[in-house]
Amino acid sequence: MKDPDSFKSSAASPEDCLHAYRSASKRFSNIFCVTVSSELSTVYNVTQEAKELVKTELPDISIEVLDSRTATPAEGYIALAAARAAAEGKELAEVASAAKDVKDKVNAIVFLDTIRHVYRSGRIPKVASQIGSVLNIKPILTVSEKVHFTGAVRNRKHGIERILQMMREKVGQNPVHVAVMHAYAPDEAEKLKEQVESEFNCVESWLAEFSPIMGYACGTGTVGVAFYSED
Repeated sequence: MKDPDSFKSSAASPEDCLHAYRSASKRFSNIFCVTVSSELSTVYNVTQEAKELVKTELPDISIEVLDSRTATPAEGYIALAAARAAAEGKELAEVASAAKDVKDKVNAIVFLDTIRHVYRSGRIPKVASQIGSVLNIKPILTVSEKVHFTGAVRNRKHGIERILQMMREKVGQNPVHVAVMHAYAPDEAEKLKEQVESEFNCVESWLAEFSPIMGYACGTGTVGVAFYSED
């Protein structure tokens, strides 16, 4: 990208969502849609608007939209819970219940190798990110409805240890579902995944890349974990 600071993004339009609903309705009579947190994007409102617009066109199709209140693979775990319930032949209400159960438990913790690029998300001023970059501050963020600043470290080793400690406090000895995520840092992410698998009782573990938008806002070298534990 020649001029990353001029990069723009926007949520899907109602027309995009209408197209998705129409396409899904050709195969299914029930549609369950999971969106990124409504505090981070307007996509939830857009999908709701499209749902109302399509009612007369697809009167026999049931559509339910769930605000995940999160992002990253944490949102993916909510969608995956719904997909697994649907694959088992569950009714729409049961699919929604399975998704909401994971929604209430899932966590997302992210370590940024630099604070330099976070201003691109519009959540902190550019001058603040520049000062933080000069001071070599590496933030730890969590995602729960919004993005929350939960601390800062001065090097990657301490950042990874902070992530693992936060996981320990939330998971304990319980079985855990975990996805390790990264932005152009596959080697670091693989090492973190190995650490997680060696320490925690993993029911499943995944390696996932950040979306281009998240990578753009967070910068290269970002790693994190999305997880939830079983009761």
